[in-house]
Amino acid sequence: MNNMFPKLLVISVGALVLTGLGILIGLSLSSGSLDNRVPTSAPSSRAGEVLYWYDPMFPQQRFDQPGKSPFMDMELVPRFANGGESSTVLSIDPGAVQNLGMRTAPVTRGRLQRNAELSGVVVLNERRRHLVQTRAAAFVERVWPLAAGDLVQAGAPVVELLVPEWVAAQHELLALKMSAQDALASVARERLLLLGMPVALLQEVERGNAVQSRYIVTAPITGMLQSVDVRPGMTLSAGQTLVILNGLETVWLEVAVPESLADSVRAEDKLVVEFAAFPGRNMQAQVSEVLPTLNAASRTLSARLELDNVDGKLRPGSSARVLLAGQTEEDVLLVPTEAVLHTGRMTLVMVAEGEGHFRPQEVLTGGENGRQTIIVDGLREGEQVVVSGQFLLDSEAQLQGILPSPATGTEAGIAPESNTASSNSSGATSDVVLHEADGRIEAIADGQVRLSHGDFPTIPMPGMTMSFTLANESVIAGFAVGDAVRIALRASDNGLVVERLTPLQTDNTPGVTP
Repeated sequence: MNNMFPKLLVISVGALVLTGLGILIGLSLSSGSLDNRVPTSAPSSRAGEVLYWYDPMFPQQRFDQPGKSPFMDMELVPRFANGGESSTVLSIDPGAVQNLGMRTAPVTRGRLQRNAELSGVVVLNERRRHLVQTRAAAFVERVWPLAAGDLVQAGAPVVELLVPEWVAAQHELLALKMSAQDALASVARERLLLLGMPVALLQEVERGNAVQSRYIVTAPITGMLQSVDVRPGMTLSAGQTLVILNGLETVWLEVAVPESLADSVRAEDKLVVEFAAFPGRNMQAQVSEVLPTLNAASRTLSARLELDNVDGKLRPGSSARVLLAGQTEEDVLLVPTEAVLHTGRMTLVMVAEGEGHFRPQEVLTGGENGRQTIIVDGLREGEQVVVSGQFLLDSEAQLQGILPSPATGTEAGIAPESNTASSNSSGATSDVVLHEADGRIEAIADGQVRLSHGDFPTIPMPGMTMSFTLANESVIAGFAVGDAVRIALRASDNGLVVERLTPLQTDNTPGVTP
């Protein structure tokens, strides 16, 4: 038994040595395999010297050391040299670019034909409207079974009237004719005409030597009934409307013209019209007039075209497409319209610089025709712009604090406040974009205010607690820690600043961290 203990001890020690050797060999192999997979001589897209650290919400503020952001509860983000890349360039792994299916298109120079497709609606030609009225006091004896919208032919009966005023005057006329008093009979005839008796009915009275007490009103034209305003038994006064008719020989096509194209449409212009009811059959029509008033809701002008409708196929309410050939602009820089991003503060495109590098670029735009947009400033001919996936690139650039290259001499497309905003006595500025949310004051010190706030949907920024610089001391005047406020932020070269604080009526501010 005593001899077995040394043997067991030797065996145990040997096992431990073998285990240790196995671990060392495994680590060596593992290290070697990693070195083979990722050579140290080939840095990743993020490799390189760290230039500085920054807060993505305040990219202009740079820090020499990593750590917590003094503005909000988050870690500072390093900015790498990346082989001399500037802070205005976004780097994306080429494989990710391919997977996202990003497409680019060149900036070209050429001619822009500003064509526009407008919509039009057929309406009644109001110059063909006829009002049928009674010219004397009368009683309605009969009304034919008609209703608004009915199509009636010229001469069709509409209303039968009893006109007592005409009866005595007719008896007088017939008596004078029988006594051969022609001069007086002529006066009696003129009196009946002044009382509103139609000439045809007066002639019938003289031919038949019989008094006509009833009179049938007929449609003066062929057209559509717009209204029938009488019923049997009604008493009518002189000048009262019986029916309203609208002729259909011609109709109007009213075309909605956007305010931006107001100068492109003039009277007597020839436009191409295609009706939805007759696809493939185009016709030319002349603009009769452009109405002087602007529709405040749709911001459009109304151009009126008069169309022949002898066959009656153009029905009121029918829709039509109108092709408007606008002005042609020569020798301009053009990009696909889908490449242009409108952020609210500026207009920009994502310029592809190759090998997964993209640059946000502010641009100034001119006219567009739906497919192409004129670039006034910010791009050069031959540059490649992203036309698919640019929204993802823009979001990533904002997260990394990459500012667009300015189109003009202003930093990041933001003009100096003296040029873009005017201050009032309260310190608030106008003509600048403000981002608003509800919040609560947590601390006030040294020109800054610490706020717990809800979401800022226009930035976007989620709800959190962070410190902001005040635009001026008057913004915080009258407020104390704990006050519920409506926050208005403005973007500046030093990040987001509090432009305005407005007291809230309730302490239960939604979306605010207690």
